[in-house]
Amino acid sequence: MTIVRLGYVAMSVELQNCSPSQTMTFKQFQSISDREAAIRKLERIAISNLENCLRLLKHNTANDISFFRLSSQLVPLANHPELTDWKYMKALKEPLKNLAEYINTNSMRIDFHPDHFVLLNTTSKDTLNNSIKTLAMHEALLKGMEINPQHRCVLHVGGAYDDKEKALEQFIHNWGLLPHHLQDLIMLENDDTTFTIHDTLYLCEKLGIPLVFDYHHHLANFENEEDWEKNWERVVGTWNHSELPIKMHISSPRSEKDFRAHADHIDPDMFMTFLQKVQGTVPEIHCMIEAKRKDEALFKLAEDLKKRPEIDMIDQASFRISG
Repeated sequence: MTIVRLGYVAMSVELQNCSPSQTMTFKQFQSISDREAAIRKLERIAISNLENCLRLLKHNTANDISFFRLSSQLVPLANHPELTDWKYMKALKEPLKNLAEYINTNSMRIDFHPDHFVLLNTTSKDTLNNSIKTLAMHEALLKGMEINPQHRCVLHVGGAYDDKEKALEQFIHNWGLLPHHLQDLIMLENDDTTFTIHDTLYLCEKLGIPLVFDYHHHLANFENEEDWEKNWERVVGTWNHSELPIKMHISSPRSEKDFRAHADHIDPDMFMTFLQKVQGTVPEIHCMIEAKRKDEALFKLAEDLKKRPEIDMIDQASFRISG
């Protein structure tokens, strides 16, 4: 028997006017003649994003959802080279404290998926430095919310740069340049075009990084379709040094033709195929739903699954599965 907890990504389709990703472009910033006034406006946007995060978490609690990925767009222009003097964390102290109190009171698992421009296997010094700055921002936000930053940021391996083997070794080289406290943040996932579960396991086992298995990505990009089953025990092993339960991503193809794109909802049969293979192998697994319809997709999946005889619902967003 295995406990499964469902989560979703960043925003709700059910709550109105609750975006955590309101933004301002640098062009808009420059159009405000008073620089201090422009910075204050940036801070108001960031505070509003964090206040909307609190609304989202309250919505989640009302629906028994204790697993959530925060938007990585909470603080617009946080790492812009023209704003290195902006001490944004000072302005965000109070809303972050409010989030901390709520998260700690309600025992939530919160994490991030930094954007695609965070590349740890890049050969560009500037790109690597910007990636490190972005990870440091995520760490600061987590600490502001009083969340242990360990294993809270999931990344892709990066680009292949026309030589996948060399790209894997570049990741290992750059990993040595990353401060240890930022290394602790990171989880890696297999992607849908380049780095398979086999490639990602190579890095995770060598460097001590938990692997977040993306089932949809695997079906789009594999050396052998059964590889994930053969290597599941190794995937679980990458989590042995983590305080958190193993995590995976679930999404469904939009269509056979557009296989890599995410559908609005989750195909319950596809998800059950995965769950039936892993049930009993771990006591608990957290499944992040990556679907276009966000929380609506979670609620629909839960409704679909509760009709199955092997599913025993614990609450609206978690259940036990048995053979």
